[in-house]
Amino acid sequence: MSRPLLMSLFDETERRPLSVSELTSQVRGALENRFASVWVEGEISNFRQAASGHWYFTVRDEGAQLRSTCFRGVNARIRFRPSDGLLVRVRGRMTVYEPRGEYELIVEALDPVGAGALRVAFEQLKERLAAEGLFDESLKRELPLLPRRVGVVTSPTGAAVRDIIRTVERRTRTVSILLAPTRVQGEGAGAEIARAIRALNEHHLRALEEGLTGEQVDVIIVGRGGGSAEDLWAFNEEEVARAIRASVVPVISAVGHETDFTIADFAADVRAATPTAAAEIVAEREDEIGDYVERLTHGLFNSARYRVLAGRARVQEAAMSPGFDEVRMRLRVAREELDDARCRLENRAGDLSRAARRRLEAVRGKLSPAGLAASASRTRVRLAVGGAALETAARARLEDARRRLGLAVASLDAMSPLAVLGRGYALAQDGRGRVLRSARGVGAGDSVRVRLAEGSLRCRVEEVEEN
Repeated sequence: MSRPLLMSLFDETERRPLSVSELTSQVRGALENRFASVWVEGEISNFRQAASGHWYFTVRDEGAQLRSTCFRGVNARIRFRPSDGLLVRVRGRMTVYEPRGEYELIVEALDPVGAGALRVAFEQLKERLAAEGLFDESLKRELPLLPRRVGVVTSPTGAAVRDIIRTVERRTRTVSILLAPTRVQGEGAGAEIARAIRALNEHHLRALEEGLTGEQVDVIIVGRGGGSAEDLWAFNEEEVARAIRASVVPVISAVGHETDFTIADFAADVRAATPTAAAEIVAEREDEIGDYVERLTHGLFNSARYRVLAGRARVQEAAMSPGFDEVRMRLRVAREELDDARCRLENRAGDLSRAARRRLEAVRGKLSPAGLAASASRTRVRLAVGGAALETAARARLEDARRRLGLAVASLDAMSPLAVLGRGYALAQDGRGRVLRSARGVGAGDSVRVRLAEGSLRCRVEEVEEN
């Protein structure tokens, strides 16, 4: 039972004041115990995302507002991005932010009101990726004319893979299928689909590097059979769209039924209404080309047949024409002229052969051993005479060069300043090494260098005399 109020006024324990931190901590504990889990419905305002990835916003109605925080680990599981003015239903727990003394809602779940969360998330992601240019038509690639190997990203146990295999086997005998098995629904299925697309691309690039033409992947089909929006959501993941756009191999998206649209459909190079339709796309061109070739073959056969018949008719008509007699006559004349030309050619060839034989005999006589020996002897004599003359001329030119060199040395020695010094003269230079030609160039006390024929003197000027 509570103590009387009058007695508590004189109790020292009751009279001890609480600090702000203590009071705030007690309020926080009471609030968190009372509102450990609560649902709140209201309109979002002041939404912002911090650099840390946390969301901060206010949930409000006509009469009040509630500060709310959604941490990064929680908002990663929310399939849409909140925006101001959006009516939402929030589940969370109440707490107090002690540094400011403000109570707030820690968000644990968030759903839009009036529209499905998946639809909101779909539209927001579609708008954002479209703004980035991820769906631009200029990025779409043409499918190969005759694909030989088709990569398929789908569940190995689903109906989609069976439909694709059955359709390809029925329509073509040259296309092989490389399956990259993956889950197509549930938590984490989107990441698995993206990894399967990257794995097929790595296989294709490795085959290109190693020159394995038969192992290369020409086109990739990504898809699954029909289902609810939740079942198809893995193909709405941003990671799947970016993996499709980053693929070096053209991608066909075949998800659900004809009325189902996913983000993968917009990112892919080609959208197929169903997996069966995707298989028909990769195999239809072979059927078309086969039919086209068959039509061309029949047309070519008929055209050739008609041309042969027409030619035969023209030949028969020409054979009955009197012009053939003239042709026979001209052929006879041409044959006679050919015989005359052959005779003249044979006679001319004989004359040329005999003339060549005579020239050969003359050359053979000149090249006999006796003739070669005489020619060699004459050549040796001319070589000896020429060598002696060359040696005499070289010796004479060498003596003349020596004589001219001696004269030049004597002239150079006569003009040398050192020769002048040898006759008793001296060369005076100032401290900078310049030659002194006048006594005015120095003064008393200056240092002068006097160069003699042998050695030099360092002198100091005591007196300057000018003539």
